[in-house]
Amino acid sequence: MNALAAKPDAPSASLPAPSPDVRLIRIDDAHAGQRLDNFLIGLLKGVPKSRVYRIVRSGEVRINSARASPERRLVLGDLVRIPPVRVAAPDSVAPVPGQEFPILFEDDALLVIDKPAGIAVHGGSGVSFGVIEQLRAARPQARLLELVHRIDRETSGVLIVAKKRAALVTMHEAMRQGQVGKRYLALVAGDWSGPPQALRFPLHRYLTAEGERRVAVQDGGQVAGTRVRARSRLVHPQFGRLTLMQADLETGRTHQIRVHLSHVDHPLLGDEKYGNYDLNKSLQKSGHKRMFLHAFETAFRHPTNGTEVRLQARVPAAFETLMKACHEPV
Repeated sequence: MNALAAKPDAPSASLPAPSPDVRLIRIDDAHAGQRLDNFLIGLLKGVPKSRVYRIVRSGEVRINSARASPERRLVLGDLVRIPPVRVAAPDSVAPVPGQEFPILFEDDALLVIDKPAGIAVHGGSGVSFGVIEQLRAARPQARLLELVHRIDRETSGVLIVAKKRAALVTMHEAMRQGQVGKRYLALVAGDWSGPPQALRFPLHRYLTAEGERRVAVQDGGQVAGTRVRARSRLVHPQFGRLTLMQADLETGRTHQIRVHLSHVDHPLLGDEKYGNYDLNKSLQKSGHKRMFLHAFETAFRHPTNGTEVRLQARVPAAFETLMKACHEPV
């Protein structure tokens, strides 16, 4: 990315950062295809989103000397004019600690990692940073690192990251078409002794009085489908009957697996939003302090060469530890 602008004076440690000069940025292949608003939000760190949208709608941001809407898709070679915008002083923002994660696959288009439980995939909602910010900090030379999809903070397993804009766009379209397979492992309460079946219950998102995001099965909600089957039926000496479930996504709604399994009275172990409160307390007291949902496998066509990619993230040690203490039901 080429910025054609004079460098502002270095900010004083005791003063706010000065407004930068007008910048002219030529769009390269790392950002071609990205929406203008998302491009600006990523570029203008520390600037409120409301301010970003205001400078676009006022015409202060221009593409090839013309006004543009926030939804405008950038094209290779576009020249974007960005007006002087005051950003947060560098010293006011805590640095993100760079971190690499176990790699399942990597080439020049994609990076697929095994995300640990307990780490958000991105910053926001009270979280300063997540996996994607840590990857960017660990790889400052990378021209692009963008999440292809998301998984819950307490969920471990397969997470796909795009390293090229074209790969990101292609993978997003494949996901919309249902061409990216996602398979999860879930340890749930109760004995699932029935046959494989598809759980198709509409899901409605809402906020609690405390502002917490929740999802519930509700008529008129978004269509959602989860195919489930039992892989292992177990009995734990303390926690009773448990089942290791396999869950294949037909759709990718927020908290889908968690809400669907809870709705059929087989809540996830360790799920503090939709699980069994008393059981979760007992699990925590016994040292089992995670939610037992793991993104186990993904399968898709490579966005560049079309070859089939199938990847698995090993079963976490926490799953194995809990299951080793179980026996099969009589």
